[in-house]
Amino acid sequence: MVWFLGLGITGVALLALSLVFDGVLDGVLDGAPGSALDGWLSLPVVAGFLAMTGFGGAVATTAADAGPVVATTAGAVCGLTTAWLTYRFSRALMRDQTAHTPTGDGLVGTSGNVVTAIPADGYGEVLLRLAGQTAKFAARSAGPVARGAEVWVEAVPSATSVVVRPVDR
Repeated sequence: MVWFLGLGITGVALLALSLVFDGVLDGVLDGAPGSALDGWLSLPVVAGFLAMTGFGGAVATTAADAGPVVATTAGAVCGLTTAWLTYRFSRALMRDQTAHTPTGDGLVGTSGNVVTAIPADGYGEVLLRLAGQTAKFAARSAGPVARGAEVWVEAVPSATSVVVRPVDR
């Protein structure tokens, strides 16, 4: 049983090292026997296999009073199951896609309201909705625009400024 506990503790230590040194050893096992084992030879998968093989063997030895062959087999089954689950979970996390990131180009054609009057030769401020959030932008226009007027965005010259025109109704 001591051997199984040592194997389990080694697996937990490797898992802790994989968390602390995230990505440092990622390329060490790449291309070992071709690409058949890509992802399977990652440190979290190997650490999960070792830990559960050790702890599964220790449980089988203690709880079921199993011999070394049965305990090793039970531990290996637990280890392979954990390795498979770790591999699948890490693949699912890597494929996770986030929503489209809003950019300034998405502002063109949207409407907003002037909160600081826009002079003919300078900047004012407008409130626009970007990705469901209200945001304030510096704004300029070809002519003066009064506070409270509704405007449309014609261009986005920078991340914090827009070119607007008044809405004719």
